[in-house]
Amino acid sequence: MKFLLAAINAKYIHSNPAVYSLKTFAKEQRPKADIEIGEYTINHQMDHVLEDIFRRKPDFVGFSCYIWNISQVLEITRDLHKILPKCEIWLGGPEVSYNAEEILMKEPQIRGIMRGEGELTFTELVSAYMSADYTRINQIQGITCRGFSGTFYNNGPQRLLSMDEIPFYYADMTEFENRIEYYESSRGCPYSCIYCLSSIDKSVRFRSLDLVKKELDFFLEHKVPQVKFIDRTFNCKREHTLGIWKHILEHDNGVTNFHFEVSADLFDEEELALIAKMRPGLIQLEIGVQSTNLDTITEIHRRMNLERLKKRVERIHSYRNTHQHLDLIAGLPYENMSSFLMSFDDVYDMRPDQLQLGFLKVLKGSYMAAHVQEYELKYRSVPPYEVLSTKWLSYQDVIRLKEMEEMVEVHYNSGQFSYTLRLLEKEFSHPSSMFLALADYYEKNGLFGFSHNRLARYEILYNFLKEKFAEEELPKFRDALMYDLYLRENLKSRPSFAGDQSDVKYEVREFFAAEAEKPEWLLGYEGYDSRQLIKMAHMEHMEDGSYILFDYKNRDPLNKNAKAVRFIYEERGTNGEKGIEESQKRESDKDPRESGRGVWHRVPLLSES
Repeated sequence: MKFLLAAINAKYIHSNPAVYSLKTFAKEQRPKADIEIGEYTINHQMDHVLEDIFRRKPDFVGFSCYIWNISQVLEITRDLHKILPKCEIWLGGPEVSYNAEEILMKEPQIRGIMRGEGELTFTELVSAYMSADYTRINQIQGITCRGFSGTFYNNGPQRLLSMDEIPFYYADMTEFENRIEYYESSRGCPYSCIYCLSSIDKSVRFRSLDLVKKELDFFLEHKVPQVKFIDRTFNCKREHTLGIWKHILEHDNGVTNFHFEVSADLFDEEELALIAKMRPGLIQLEIGVQSTNLDTITEIHRRMNLERLKKRVERIHSYRNTHQHLDLIAGLPYENMSSFLMSFDDVYDMRPDQLQLGFLKVLKGSYMAAHVQEYELKYRSVPPYEVLSTKWLSYQDVIRLKEMEEMVEVHYNSGQFSYTLRLLEKEFSHPSSMFLALADYYEKNGLFGFSHNRLARYEILYNFLKEKFAEEELPKFRDALMYDLYLRENLKSRPSFAGDQSDVKYEVREFFAAEAEKPEWLLGYEGYDSRQLIKMAHMEHMEDGSYILFDYKNRDPLNKNAKAVRFIYEERGTNGEKGIEESQKRESDKDPRESGRGVWHRVPLLSES
């Protein structure tokens, strides 16, 4: 009998830990079982997915179900039953675990549903099917299924495995090439946030540290780019956190990045001191703030010391070595428009590397779903069940926040306008007002709904600035935009507002000629002549008269921006002035390295001034 575990992921770079864990555990128990994995994405044509499953000719297909793929899964199962009528179709995962019987009533092609954790349940199903003992299927714990006579069986919960029994499924790394490696060192969450399914079972089980270290060594030896811990609150147990962090610090391979979802207010001095020692980019932290409204925090049963969290985030930010991603959720109880904007401003002031403005999803089985009437919650009837309005937040407010979210993604989270935003913030009473003003500009000019390229985004922002500010204020913004533009890459095309560089080409050529002769600022470019250096690095003459050198070989390891150095150029000559005769001579020189060089004085960067 052939078993297929199918996963329809949100993106190609994602993998599905559930199907790999189920397969590995079942194979350990039943080595002769014929079990395959089929991974697809929601961007695939469903015809392609259906065709691939059909060609595999499975006798059993188990689909892993989440809010992002349940619509596609059900679509596939309806057609799969038509072309493989004898194939047993099962579902599992959080999207089907809490209304299993309802799904079976609506979807007659589904034989059964594995509820909750599935390693043991799937293994018992494999054993029952392989022995053709179908009466055993109806007795397996942790399932809801229809019997062959049409009777429904809704059995009690399955025994939970210890964390050390859960298999490590990363053996053949070619299966995960160019994908994020997911890893769990614990299951469960100690908190009771009413919007989250993890709050239903407050117990937390931990994998033993010795086993975790051994498995992390496997990732380190293979130099995988990123390992994403899927522990719900990674740092809820101090000894566990310290043990893992000390290990990856001591065995850092200089390549692998580790991602953790944490509660920052729990960090103590020893944990903070450990973070301070880490290589830039060794770890990154995802921190769920969700709201800074104390009434909201209390209502959603979230335990959080906000002042302590702010201090911890600020402290980690000062280390300049750790990417911090902070989350907010719009649509929570007691959070109206003004309250949410206040939460946004509070989190923005913490200067996260990314600020995710998310929207409440009313998940089946969550405590939030039980408060729909009380909170006057209206939400989409199809996955991901996103909020439309609440007692405190109108649908018009939600639309406006959606537009603001896009502006945050484009201008803040992209990291492409960092310095320009710093300047622009000073012109608004609150950061949220700045993003709402940008959203208004996009709406007024019909700019939403289009995929603008990077250069177009700079043009749009400049046009926004032109509309808002007087002409004499624009030079500083043009400098800021050019600074941000070249920090990321040495673009060949230039925006329409870029300054003309032709009148300083000789000074620029002189600088690169000097660097080719005796490198002082461009280190690591040995063997290249000045013409090659000009193509590999970039020198921009700013409107304030300074020059900025962008070094793309030596980037910030955290944000990947080019190393930037700012100069003032002083021409050698009488009183430091450039005479007409010298200028004409310089223009006739074929080799500018032989002309009288000026002096380049390093000065603070725009962002440091």
